[in-house]
Amino acid sequence: MPLSVTHEIVAAAYAGTTGVGAFNVVQIEHAEAIVAGAERAGLPVILQISENTVRYHGSLAPIALASLALADGAAVPVSVHLDHAESADLVHEAVDLGITSVMFDASKLPYAENVAATHEITARCHRAGVWVEAELGEVGGKDGAHAPGVRTDPDEAAAFVAATGVDALAVAVGSSHAMLTLDAVLDFALIARLRAAVATPLVLHGSSGVGDAGLAEAVASGMTKVNVSTHLNKAFTRVVRAHLGAHPDVVDPRKYLGPARATVADEVARLLGVLAGR
Repeated sequence: MPLSVTHEIVAAAYAGTTGVGAFNVVQIEHAEAIVAGAERAGLPVILQISENTVRYHGSLAPIALASLALADGAAVPVSVHLDHAESADLVHEAVDLGITSVMFDASKLPYAENVAATHEITARCHRAGVWVEAELGEVGGKDGAHAPGVRTDPDEAAAFVAATGVDALAVAVGSSHAMLTLDAVLDFALIARLRAAVATPLVLHGSSGVGDAGLAEAVASGMTKVNVSTHLNKAFTRVVRAHLGAHPDVVDPRKYLGPARATVADEVARLLGVLAGR
């Protein structure tokens, strides 16, 4: 089916008070697995490419164009999203390549500077028909909005969305990036307050530290877009490590990347079901 824009996918989930999974692509096997999992679940999905992944590959175009091709050929709605971009030039490159949504992250800046930078990016992206997600951070916070202990204030969040015109907002409610254990404690009451205060979809970053029950309750409380990266990387790496341990003479990467890809597809299908309330 034709490439679906993130706006359409997220808007449908927001209207239906369900969640949509946004999974990070590190290499083409991740993109293939995420699309396969979404097709198996019969649910839409968002492929995310972070600025860190762009640096890993040396440029955006190869992994972005591969992801766009997979999205275009999928049997379910799939969009490609630029995640955690701090570079305005990278945002503009993504738009030129045909990526239909971006997450511009100026959360490390003081509030007024974050507003100004995000407003400028959002205005340019909207002129191109591109959907924009942003993050409301903490002044001086090394990890932005997801530094340990940071929480997003509903009134400030509403003011930020009004001032910037963004289409979705990543908020801090107790999760943190790159968590390896399922022990994040989310503030579900705060999520509900944010949902009531902010007239745009909310985004949960750092979801790899949240168990299935927590993800389901986060969506029920008001989260719409749920980002997952580390959790899938753990599953991928676990299979590779086990295969190489059992077959130390293997030299063909397809022998271990293939099973890892299949495992990630299974987990994507399962997580999409959790977020959809199945």
